[in-house]
Amino acid sequence: MLRIAVVSLIFIAALNVVDRTSAVAATIVYVGQQQSALVSIDEIDHSPWDELLKKYVNSDGRVDYAGWKANAADVIELDEYLKHLSSASHRVNATRDARLAFWINAYNAVTIRGILREYPTTSIRNHTARLFGYNIWKHLQLYVGGDPVSLEHIEHEILRKMNEPRIHFAIVCASNGCPRLMNEAYRSERIEDQLETNTKDFFSRAQNFQHDVGRKRFLLSAIIDWFEDDFGADQTAQLRMISKWLPTSAAKVAAENNTVSVSYLDYDWQLNKQ
Repeated sequence: MLRIAVVSLIFIAALNVVDRTSAVAATIVYVGQQQSALVSIDEIDHSPWDELLKKYVNSDGRVDYAGWKANAADVIELDEYLKHLSSASHRVNATRDARLAFWINAYNAVTIRGILREYPTTSIRNHTARLFGYNIWKHLQLYVGGDPVSLEHIEHEILRKMNEPRIHFAIVCASNGCPRLMNEAYRSERIEDQLETNTKDFFSRAQNFQHDVGRKRFLLSAIIDWFEDDFGADQTAQLRMISKWLPTSAAKVAAENNTVSVSYLDYDWQLNKQ
């Protein structure tokens, strides 16, 4: 028994070493381009991204990946937009609204580019290796101001630190369970309305929110569970925060949170394709 235990410990230790070194061994895929002339995020033009979204994303947030990949000119157009994002300096002062729009658009555009690179595929999870090889969230990196940043970094180290919980209903992981990818770019002058609109849309969908009146229960998207700290210190605070975005019949119950219980819905990782 002792020998088995020792062997098991050695095996576990070996797995830990592999896990720590796999990111180094995996091939980093860069998008965008290192730039010498940098501008403020305030000066970045998101019109090319807006045009591509209008062309390939429907009102339900589903993407025509097949059509997009088949159009070489529009794949190049996306690459050119990513190069334009690379010209932004994150060290130069910019307005909060411009930074929010920039990083949300950057996250979504890099995600789409990563899926187009792999398409045809059935799920982003097919490309998120934990132990060996390429992980799209870690190894697909966009140059911004000369520095490569991953999707994971954009989400956790930039957007989440802006203390805006609605970013979770704007950034898209190319899955059915994620928020709707709007078929327009986020823009600094409209960011407040866009975030509010898409957040309310998110909670209007049964895949993300259900109110079981008889059982006095809410069923919430797993996103609320995964990022619970971004919505409040405890369940009461979390429900109070999201109450403003819930359907009218559930909003009062969530705000008061006297008797309601909470469960979480299964997350659908299937590709959000048309």
